[in-house]
This record gives sequence, structure tokens and C-alpha cells, in this order.
Amino acid sequence: MKQFLKSYTIIALGSLAFALGFDWFFAPNQIAMGGVTGLAQVINVLIPALPVGILTIILNVPLFLAGWKLIGFHLLASSLFSMAVSSVAIDVIAAWYTFPPMDPLLACLCGGAVMGAGFGLVFSQGATTGGTDIVARLLKLRFPWLPMGKLLLVPDGVVLALAAVAFGQVETALCGAVALVVMAKVMDAVLYGTDASKVAIIVSDCWKEIADVLLREQDRGVTILRGQGAYTGAEKQVLMVAFPQKEIVQLKRTIRDLDSSAFLIVCNAHEVLGEGFGDYHKEEI
Repeated sequence: MKQFLKSYTIIALGSLAFALGFDWFFAPNQIAMGGVTGLAQVINVLIPALPVGILTIILNVPLFLAGWKLIGFHLLASSLFSMAVSSVAIDVIAAWYTFPPMDPLLACLCGGAVMGAGFGLVFSQGATTGGTDIVARLLKLRFPWLPMGKLLLVPDGVVLALAAVAFGQVETALCGAVALVVMAKVMDAVLYGTDASKVAIIVSDCWKEIADVLLREQDRGVTILRGQGAYTGAEKQVLMVAFPQKEIVQLKRTIRDLDSSAFLIVCNAHEVLGEGFGDYHKEEI
């Protein structure tokens, strides 16, 4: 029960962030956004009497019915909760306070960041906010190697194109595209973390000393690979070690002090799993 309450609290916070980002940055500046909320935004402009929140719920119904069998009950229930919170919050915030317009570029950047953080929190608990988020989750079943942020760009990009036609202003869609890219970046950062890990490949004649220091002083696991120089044909021991970004300076100093002529390659590492890093979960997105 504690885990259940924690999960739905995070979903609620993410949904509120999504609603606040829409009312604060998108609506007052007439910035088009993707997804079903974007479609609701277009309809609201054409028929002001229809609130965006209520329209979002109505437009989401066929998508939920279509995705029910594929996404499962947990995703369906949590997504319905998220959609209800975000949709009601959009209308409540709009009725409570009208945010003044601001510089469109600033609104795109800040709005994309706030809504991306909200999306990330919701997705991290295995839910969606409905609409094209469900489409993205269904695409994730077909393309599991692609990040959710990139998958969300596909259906939302289509909606932005429709919004440009409806509003009759290319600038509106372009601003929405900028916000969409920022949103995808922030969402992926929340879901998968930033590039905080690195992998080092070390070729050195002092490989034994370097490995001992890394194991003993920096508490890093080291893998020894067998290599051979293509030109000399000499056998080489190649060290491979994964480590957090914050340890990169210490690692470079260690290698320089033990062998100033060592060959070192440092690469970004995404989703490092194992002891000292993250764990693999089957249902991860």
C-alpha cells in the first residue's frame, strides 16, 4: 500500500506540473503543443466555450479503448488517474488565475522544461497522461531500444503540423516544435538520467599497477581484455572500467602518475547496470 500511494503521489505531482506548464507558458502565449492536449487547444480556439481539460478527456476515450489490450490494466488505471488530474488541473488553474503573456522563446524553453519534468515523473511510474503518450508507449513495444522522448516526437510532430494549419501561423507551430524538443530532452533526463557515467579503455604496459590502484583506492571493478597491436603484433592487456563522471579527474591523474605514455579512451556510458550502478527492471521504459 505504501508503494502504491508513493507511485500515485508521484503521478499526481507530474500531472500537476504538466497542467501548470500548459496554463503558465503555452496557453497565454498561444504556443501550439502536440498530443491530444494540442488538439483540444485547437478546438478551444475555434470553439472557446469548450474547455481544454474537458476536451482532452473526451478525445482520450477512443485512445484508451484502443490501447487497453496492449498496455494492460495497471497502465490503463494509472493513465486514467493521470489524465483526470492533469485535465481537471488545467481547467481549475485557468479559472483561478490567468497568467500574462511573456516572450515566446522564453515560454517555449521554460514550458518545455516544466512539462518534460512532469512527463518524466508520470512515465517513471509506468503511467501516461493519455493521448499520444499512449501512442508512444505502444510504439515502445515495437521499438524498445528508442527513448520515450524520441518516440513522443513522432505523434506530437503530426499534431503540431495540424496546429500550424488550424492557427494559420507557422510561428506557432515552430515555437511548439522548440518546446517539444526541450520537453523530450528533459523527460529523457528524468527517466534515464544524464550522462553521469563513463567507460574508460586503458592500454598500458603498467596495466597491473593501474588495475590494482583502481580496485584498491577507487573501489572500481576492472575487466582485463586481451589485445594485440596491429603494427607490432605485441600482446597487450587492455583494461576496461566503468565509473561515475565525478571520478574522471582522479582516474586521469592515477593513469598519468603510473604511466604517462598510457593510451586512454573515455566514452559516455548510458544506463550502466550492475554493482555500484543501477539495476535492471523488466518493466522499465
